[in-house]
Amino acid sequence: MPPQLPASWNAVIGEEFNKPYFNNLETFVAGERAAHQVFPPEEDVFSAFHLTPYESVSVFLLGQDPYHDDGQAHGLCFSVRPGIKPPPSLANMYKELHSDLGIAPPKHGFLESWAKQGMLMLNAVLTVRAHTPNSHKDRGWETFTDAVIRAVSAKPDPVVFVLWGAYAQKKEKLVDAARHTVIKTAHPSPLSARNGFFGSKPYSTINEALKKNGKPEINWSL
Repeated sequence: MPPQLPASWNAVIGEEFNKPYFNNLETFVAGERAAHQVFPPEEDVFSAFHLTPYESVSVFLLGQDPYHDDGQAHGLCFSVRPGIKPPPSLANMYKELHSDLGIAPPKHGFLESWAKQGMLMLNAVLTVRAHTPNSHKDRGWETFTDAVIRAVSAKPDPVVFVLWGAYAQKKEKLVDAARHTVIKTAHPSPLSARNGFFGSKPYSTINEALKKNGKPEINWSL
């Protein structure tokens, strides 16, 4: 059964669910869920679309792979459920948030309020086998999320695309950079944060671009 997405998303990407690759992907994920624990839970896989309707997208933050440890992933890239310790990349995002805007690092890692303000927070791959990073890559999710990137790029109003790290930056070719703002820096992971993420001031840069686009700025406080 095809996923139930809000009508605005269904209008622009709903046809993907009828394509052979998506049927194969659904079969693969169902088999994985039958044999293994898979994150996020089935009801959360498409939560980014429910929290940020197509017409509301003003910022697109692209992640790579869902968190693969217990209780972390809930369908928004970089975010974890309340009560779960912020993983290292998110802890670095909070350090930069403090450095950029003086906002004290929150005690939790639940970023839903950003999504509700128009920030589509989507991973390129939407499921993962427990404790096995990248276990669902190259199975069809990338084809689907590339279609999402193209659909957002086709929006008539300007969007701020935030591409952290080499993986996300490969997707820049799907974005009409003449009409949209593309913000590129190193990834906030501990492996790369010191090579260009720290000091990049992404939050104030995003808000400056939103202001220029005549859109409401994001309130980054959590």
